[in-house]
Amino acid sequence: MKPRESNAELIVEFAEIALAAPDVPAAVTPILERLVSRTAAVGSAYFQLTPGKDGAFFARAASGEMPTGPTMERILQHGLPEFTPLFEALRGSPGPLFFADTRLASETAGFPDLGVTSIAGAPVRDETGALLGTFLMHTFVRHEWTEAEADLFAAISGTLASLAARLVAKEAAVSARERAVHALGLAPEYRDRETKGHTDRVTNLALQVGVALGLTDSALESLRWGAYLHDIGKIGIPDAVLLKPDRLDPAEWELMKTHASIGHHFAAALEFPPAETLAVIRSHHERWDGSGYSDGPRGEAIPLGARIFSVADVYDALTNVRLYKRAWRHEAAVAEIRSRSGAQFDPRVVAAFLSLMETRA
Repeated sequence: MKPRESNAELIVEFAEIALAAPDVPAAVTPILERLVSRTAAVGSAYFQLTPGKDGAFFARAASGEMPTGPTMERILQHGLPEFTPLFEALRGSPGPLFFADTRLASETAGFPDLGVTSIAGAPVRDETGALLGTFLMHTFVRHEWTEAEADLFAAISGTLASLAARLVAKEAAVSARERAVHALGLAPEYRDRETKGHTDRVTNLALQVGVALGLTDSALESLRWGAYLHDIGKIGIPDAVLLKPDRLDPAEWELMKTHASIGHHFAAALEFPPAETLAVIRSHHERWDGSGYSDGPRGEAIPLGARIFSVADVYDALTNVRLYKRAWRHEAAVAEIRSRSGAQFDPRVVAAFLSLMETRA
């Protein structure tokens, strides 16, 4: 029988997992699983504070048996209030707190209503020392936490709290970047009011098609950013052309077509968008038969993200009002997309799009 790892070995193991994890749940879940397997706890969870006026602690990861019922459902949906007595106690505690019977302690008020009779909690703090989250483990019967359990919980939570804090900070930076890219992508809509809502609609549709085609999370992120920024190059197109209520003449059309390459150069200057995102921006007007722009590749030489996005973009353009046309009915737009399969659009992408449309019918 393989001997159990020491607390020190567990800390090293979890630190390696956490450092390689892409997000908080991936880093924390293995810790929670081990807490449940190595202690009398039947369940364990990590709750993280969402700052703001209505700040609450939301479950980011869990393992084992959790409370059930309407109260728990509300907690999962709305979180635990920031000033829950246990969290207030942890806010002022230098380390973990252990309660053998939640019915006998004011700090654990509310937990007996969930059926949680014994609980332990450990604070996770940010770089300023403010409470950022909590590790919890619980039982549904009265339990005196043993010295070994307390040592394990203290060792794991104390060491990995700093890693969780770093991951939370990383997530915040990623979220800020996401919001910035989205905000940039909305900029053209403030010049051309008739396109209001286009960016979000076409992004959502492109992502649904991408999911149907089995894109990875990384590829979906690149597609999403490309969808956000696909029209950013229109900031370089004069109003006389961009907002012209009639069909563009040949010279104006050539100028309008430069928005894809302008957008590509603009986004590339940001440095952080991946190549797949830049490809969506530059190539979203390419055609399967090679007659598109900016560069004229054909077939699978066109980046997949751009092939997906072009279908979503055309569908949205057809079904919404433009200065030069009325909105098409959904059925007519779908038929038009189908008719362009193999000419303007990748047949495989069109098939995924049509399957998606059938589920909406």
